Amino acid sequence: MNSPRIQPPAGTQRVIGWREWIALPELLDAPVRAKIDTGARTSALHAVDLEFATVDGEQRVSFGLPFDGGRRVTYPAHGTRKVRNTGGVPEHRTTIRTDLVLGGERWLIELTLADRSGMLNPLILGRTAVRRRKLLVNAGRSFLCGTPRLTGDDT
Repeated sequence: MNSPRIQPPAGTQRVIGWREWIALPELLDAPVRAKIDTGARTSALHAVDLEFATVDGEQRVSFGLPFDGGRRVTYPAHGTRKVRNTGGVPEHRTTIRTDLVLGGERWLIELTLADRSGMLNPLILGRTAVRRRKLLVNAGRSFLCGTPRLTGDDT
């Protein structure tokens, strides 16, 4: 039996599921499945084989996207961040900044690049990516926002 969709009153917080389809229009050609994890401070994208280069004075990182057919992307590196991985072990990760589209809204987020092999979702969206968006996470529901379009008014 489907439970009724509960909508907050107008002008209040939007409800999202614990998993959502997210668009990263500057990086990916199609939406990606993301786990919303309010217990995680940082967001992480599944990326492998990182290579670094300086182009016109700008640090760039090239990486493979195994969930996207192994396609390689080259993108400006923003820096590094010390995080604890899923096993609680501290590690330094490369960060990038890119736009995210969720539920018809678009905003800038910071992503760490990490090997998420064995994880079900190639993207984990941590609390810093959603904290100023007035979003409530319904831990019992998934994909409440639908699939974002990569063209049109919502990107």
